[in-house]
Amino acid sequence: MSQNKFSLNQVTTGQMLGLMLLAYMFSFAIRMIWIYQFQDNPNFIWNDQLMINTNDGYFFAAGVQQELFGLHESNPRVFGMWDYGVIFFTTLLVKITPFSIETILLYMPAVISGLVVIPMILITRLYRKSLWGFFAALLGSIAWSYYNRTMMGYYDTDMFSAMAPMFILFFLMKSTIDFNLRSGLYAALAIAIYPFLYDAGLTIVYAMGLMYALYMIFYHRSENTTYTSLILVFVSLLPFPFSSPYEYLLKIVVLIVLYLLLRKSSLEQNKLMIISTILFILFLYFGNVFGLVLAKITGYLSTGTSTTGLHFYSVVQTVREAGQIPFSMFANRISGSQVGVVIALIGYLVLVVKHRAFVLALPLVGIGVFALVGGLRFTVYAVPIAAMSAIYLFFVLGKFLKNKKLKYAFIILATAGMIYPNITHIIGYKVPTVLNKTEVQDLVKLDKISDPKDYTLAWWDYGYPIWYYSDTSTLIDGGKHNNDNFIISKIMQTSSQDLAVNLSRLAVETYVDSNYSVVANTLFKNGKEDQVDPNLFLYELEDPDYVLPPKTRDIYLYLPYRMMNIFPTVSVFGNLDLTTGRKKRNMIFYSGHPVKKDGEWTLLSNGIAIDMKRGLLKERGRDISISKMVVTQSTKEGYLKNMTKVFHPDGKYSVVYMRDYNTIVMMDNTTFNSTYVQMFMLERYDSKLFELVISSPYSKIYKLKK
Repeated sequence: MSQNKFSLNQVTTGQMLGLMLLAYMFSFAIRMIWIYQFQDNPNFIWNDQLMINTNDGYFFAAGVQQELFGLHESNPRVFGMWDYGVIFFTTLLVKITPFSIETILLYMPAVISGLVVIPMILITRLYRKSLWGFFAALLGSIAWSYYNRTMMGYYDTDMFSAMAPMFILFFLMKSTIDFNLRSGLYAALAIAIYPFLYDAGLTIVYAMGLMYALYMIFYHRSENTTYTSLILVFVSLLPFPFSSPYEYLLKIVVLIVLYLLLRKSSLEQNKLMIISTILFILFLYFGNVFGLVLAKITGYLSTGTSTTGLHFYSVVQTVREAGQIPFSMFANRISGSQVGVVIALIGYLVLVVKHRAFVLALPLVGIGVFALVGGLRFTVYAVPIAAMSAIYLFFVLGKFLKNKKLKYAFIILATAGMIYPNITHIIGYKVPTVLNKTEVQDLVKLDKISDPKDYTLAWWDYGYPIWYYSDTSTLIDGGKHNNDNFIISKIMQTSSQDLAVNLSRLAVETYVDSNYSVVANTLFKNGKEDQVDPNLFLYELEDPDYVLPPKTRDIYLYLPYRMMNIFPTVSVFGNLDLTTGRKKRNMIFYSGHPVKKDGEWTLLSNGIAIDMKRGLLKERGRDISISKMVVTQSTKEGYLKNMTKVFHPDGKYSVVYMRDYNTIVMMDNTTFNSTYVQMFMLERYDSKLFELVISSPYSKIYKLKK
């Protein structure tokens, strides 16, 4: 039978609910710190509410807009309320509460993520130690990584990332302790709806299901309940051949019917074993378990360019959260400090020895450790278990103190010591909103002059906000940044405005006409026998008379000021010879602010000095000649005035001094002639090809005339 008899908690149900409420209120109150810090900043407010602070949030918010207001009907990338749980719950809350969509988007991450305290306390209740769960919930609900991805305004499915698996873990652990098939049903139901809440963590649930199977067979192989529970769990893990929401609804119905049949069944154990084994094999095959896990691992460890067909640059290594992280960051993210994570690790080992069912949490711990090579985004899964482990160790050590008051004083102080660095981090974690008010105003103006079927071409970072505020579609976005990154990057960095306009029109019309296939692969026939030479093709697109497909919609080019900081990264994707994967040239693009004067030299914040009278740069002790300098400044009428001074015709570098921004940008001459520099920084464009329709200090939006 089971290792521990299931028994009542040492506190009443009312007291336990009180502890949950206190922990939840603590979690919510801590997340209000960000609100207090930014609520009086008018630049971060839109429609009388603080805006959200994560780009991906606008993906789901656009889905909510579609459900509520019928927007984005022409956008093939916007999903509905039955595709994602976050869209479903947000739409529901906007409909049934008096709050605006902006308010729901802002507060929902804190409202949902705080629920993690419930399974944490319920798990410890299984062992008659609710106070352990309470203290752990205080820590786990606000620990560094979990807070970062569930703070106010971080509107994303991450609000379910650690909370939902903890509910699954609770029911799985409960079924090993009370050995009741009903607990197995609850676990199976939680697993069944998990992809609806957080599909990105499917591999975690697979691993938890496999660990549960191993545990039950190893410790309880002689019990019928083992195999009936496994039947329910494997069915919940099986993918059903139906689209949302029918897959989830049908799976729930099947699980309930199966539970009723199994509860009354008198099947012999060997038959139950055969059924569960068959379901296990079906799960491995149809769930593509090993393929999915391998794809996830290789995807996050991938570097360089593609290996088949043409060689496009991979986006993974430019995303900070997907790169390798040092141990100190890993430790801070999980427990707030290096000492804290060591305490948590020791605590987990002790926990497994004392209560073996905690081995079921190993997948959550393992994926957290994987963060060391896979990236910081994985640390969030381990946070609740790390908190429970650390606090458990404090309770174990507290047993050596005979005085009860002294014991709890030690536990409280030790817990406070774990919480303190996390609170310190939260106070200093002043994340701005994705866009400021002026940028939103620009996109809202675009919404008024554009049609919903129109496209706005921009780097993928700005795709989702463009959907939300301008109701136009994009070619790449936060979830679709594949080989088409090359297309947008090439448009941004080319020195040929004919190429920029021709490639823009051709890309959009091809995208729509090909049923939204990857444009770069379609245009270049990537990986096919008749693969096109991209260098020759792009050269042909520089021809002003290049024959384009018929125009079916308007196209806008979005050039934001905030892209200046990432322009070198943006350029990496298009600065490639696709036939070899090698970069075409060494690009130079540095920006800095004047810090102080030293004679004729002006020292910049990036460590470079500039002599604006003689046209020289000083870097690492050597003087570099400047070809030309352009000084830009806005007039009272709102026009941009350029003043150009030529210094050294043979110089390889150009400088743009943007007085309005107090910014000096140094670049090679080829980059100086790029679309982004010419059309955003200097407002120089071919009026036969483009029309400047929106201009502000934060963004320039051009309409294509072809």
